[in-house]
Amino acid sequence: MSLTATRVSDRFELVTFPRAPGEPTFGQEVAAGLRSEPKRLSPKFLYDDVGSALFDAITFLPEYYLTRAETEILREWGWEMVRLLDAPLDFLELGSGSAVKTRILIDEALRVQRTLRYSPIDISGEALRSSSQNLVDSYDQLSILAYAGDYFDVLASGELHFERKTLAMFMGSNIGNYQPEQARRIVGLLGSVLRPGDGLLLGTDLKKEPAALERAYDDPAGVTAAFDRNVLARINRELGGDFSVRDFGHVVRYDERRGCIDSFLEARRDMSVTLAEIGVYLTFERGERIHVESSYKFSVEDVAALGASAGFRAAQTWRDRNEAFAVTLLVRE
Repeated sequence: MSLTATRVSDRFELVTFPRAPGEPTFGQEVAAGLRSEPKRLSPKFLYDDVGSALFDAITFLPEYYLTRAETEILREWGWEMVRLLDAPLDFLELGSGSAVKTRILIDEALRVQRTLRYSPIDISGEALRSSSQNLVDSYDQLSILAYAGDYFDVLASGELHFERKTLAMFMGSNIGNYQPEQARRIVGLLGSVLRPGDGLLLGTDLKKEPAALERAYDDPAGVTAAFDRNVLARINRELGGDFSVRDFGHVVRYDERRGCIDSFLEARRDMSVTLAEIGVYLTFERGERIHVESSYKFSVEDVAALGASAGFRAAQTWRDRNEAFAVTLLVRE
């Protein structure tokens, strides 16, 4: 695999992973998903520039408690999280985003050690470059070795090496966006990268009353609906589609058996759709749904079992005041 390493500044290096050979394009994945039965679109396609901005707005909604709850836990207990493994530490994070919550843990780590190396992994090279540069500008004691690429590709590459004990982070209940077998795979890859005594902080949304979960993913103001519908607008923009976006309703259901919130876009009328750029013609019947996202919820026992499947033990769990969300420290055995 031919990697590109760019020295952005004295304390910031960006390693870019190439697109995997044979990896389907956006158009190919959309065509396959919309021709499948039932129809589906990958949730990763929700996060273009417009979708990312809409998701940022979602995190401020009163119904969407996840970000506030996790931030509360980090502010209350971050000092303990970075001390349980003993300093000095290196940090590894999957999906750093704007690194707002990460700063809480960076602050705490730099209270007990002189320097810190931080290695974020994100699919968006531009977002990674921006957030990493902001961090090195903010912290003189921080150095960053960032990886732009798919989580699975980066973790399986053999390119990650750490000189000190490592605390990995997978926050924001992002693990819940993966199907169970994918979640086990990604935790397994983290287990293969980390050494005995290293840790993984895993943020998870806890199982609770269906009504509270459904409100969080279908707010009365319609921001989450706009976020999900934007994937159709993106297809129109990038693939020459003619979706009538307003003719798709937003449907959210909690499946208690699977412990999972499922989000769909539902056709409000019969319609035909053409994706001109890739030569795809589709028909929809009224009531037909496109699956756009699943979000799995966990019990504390579920998290411990997930960790144990990859050689981790659950060392400590912290919850917010409402016991809606949890951050668990899993230690590699």
